Amino acid sequence: MHIFDELKERGLVFQTTDEEALRKALEEGQVSYYTGYDPTADSLHLGHLVAILTSRRLQLAGHKPYALVGGATGLIGDPSFKDAERSLQTKETVQEWVRSIQGQLSRFLDFENGDNKAEMVNNYDWFGSISFIDFLRDVGKYFTVNAMMSKESVKKRIETGISYTEFAYQIMQGYDFYVLNQEHNVTLQIGGSDQWGNMTAGTELMRRKADKTGHVMTVPLITDATGKKFGKSEGNAVWLNADKTSPYEMYQFWMNVMDADAVRFLKIFTFLSLDEIEEIRKQFEVAPHERLAQKILAREVVTLVHGEEAYKEALNITEQLFAGNIKNLSVKELKQGLRGVPNYQVQAEDNLNIVELLVTAGVVNSKRQAREDVQNGAIYVNGERIQDLDYVLSDSDKLENELTVIRRGKKKYFVLTY
Repeated sequence: MHIFDELKERGLVFQTTDEEALRKALEEGQVSYYTGYDPTADSLHLGHLVAILTSRRLQLAGHKPYALVGGATGLIGDPSFKDAERSLQTKETVQEWVRSIQGQLSRFLDFENGDNKAEMVNNYDWFGSISFIDFLRDVGKYFTVNAMMSKESVKKRIETGISYTEFAYQIMQGYDFYVLNQEHNVTLQIGGSDQWGNMTAGTELMRRKADKTGHVMTVPLITDATGKKFGKSEGNAVWLNADKTSPYEMYQFWMNVMDADAVRFLKIFTFLSLDEIEEIRKQFEVAPHERLAQKILAREVVTLVHGEEAYKEALNITEQLFAGNIKNLSVKELKQGLRGVPNYQVQAEDNLNIVELLVTAGVVNSKRQAREDVQNGAIYVNGERIQDLDYVLSDSDKLENELTVIRRGKKKYFVLTY
């Protein structure tokens, strides 16, 4: 299957400037293309992964990727479909985030081998030295205010207010495409569907200033079956940085996707062939309760992002926590698996029996409830059921002298720290 047809089959083509012209270009020879990533945080997230993996698929098909990290545009802020002005970051912060994002991208694209090896670029390299007057004369004159205001990404902000700084963002992104075309013969830009207006600003600039044709292809903004999208602005970001979202948390995210999304996400987020995914779909539909699609999705994406060892660790944590085998996990693994659960810092003067401890630590609301839970066998300390109302924690209950895990019922975990 031709790469463009495969991208469409996987649901990765949302919009293109001229589909037949783009298809022909991809068929006739190597195409140099780029995707831009603004450093608006110190890590990329799953929302970015769609474009990253699309870029990787094109590279595997023989085309040449340029990964642009916006050291300059990151200082400005993209207004696209945002309700309010972004907070401006310092140059030092943006530069630090640029380095972090460059490191993440190097895990997905091949920067070492072949005549289509990926190249990293930073738009601060050309924006940092251009004067304001030169930019207005050499670039700004090719953009009409009418056209800039007609962009959907800007329209939404006109009523509430948009600064000239953010209004000019589309000119900067357009100039990125022009520079990469002039210096590296880049003829295709890939990005999220919310970037359409900014991306076509680049093709317009190339046409007017250099009489050249550029192609734009957007990938869809991924939403689940309820319409909820991935992305940090939604407050539900799954980060690619293991310190921000652990491999275990990422594994759980994929394990919990809805049945209606699982096979679709296999096409988008994994490199399994379409034939393999079709076989998975058939098995999954026969026995959806076994969650085969989610298990394979979690395995493939966690391995892709964090490596096989991280996937195996995430799987082991999942299995041991499900079985209640706390003592089979190290404190490091427990911290990963129980990140975000309620915790209580045990005080030196605390010498409480299990009933008093459950109330003090906030596991239950009353001593009456605590006594009932203990007597009914609903309380576990490090996986061991405790039914003695007078039980007092000892040093042997402190795992590696750092924490104690209390479980109430089958799934409610609490962590005591020392």
